[in-house]
Amino acid sequence: GSNSQLEDTAPRIVEHPTDVLVSKGEPATLSCKAEGRPPPVVEWYKDGERVETDREDPRSHRTLLPGGSLFFLRILHGRRGKPDEGVYVCVARNYLGEATSRNASLEVAGE
Repeated sequence: GSNSQLEDTAPRIVEHPTDVLVSKGEPATLSCKAEGRPPPVVEWYKDGERVETDREDPRSHRTLLPGGSLFFLRILHGRRGKPDEGVYVCVARNYLGEATSRNASLEVAGE
């Protein structure tokens, strides 16, 4: 019998993000944890567009945590827009496939 412990597996999301309401200028975290072998790469999408984190842009206020969660140093919110508000999903991928989390909305508390 082969040892199934070592078989590669497609990603699955084991912790989904939940809706979050956050005050302007405060930090926030959108949780996501994925399992798979090899360990999946996690990306985040907001309203269908990929979210850039500090890995791509050192000036970014968003950090992808080692476990896959998305951390906001502070929620940006100005008169001209609410760049962090929206519906987020996390997507975990490896060569066997991908898994998409449930939708989570991030809202900035009212002015």
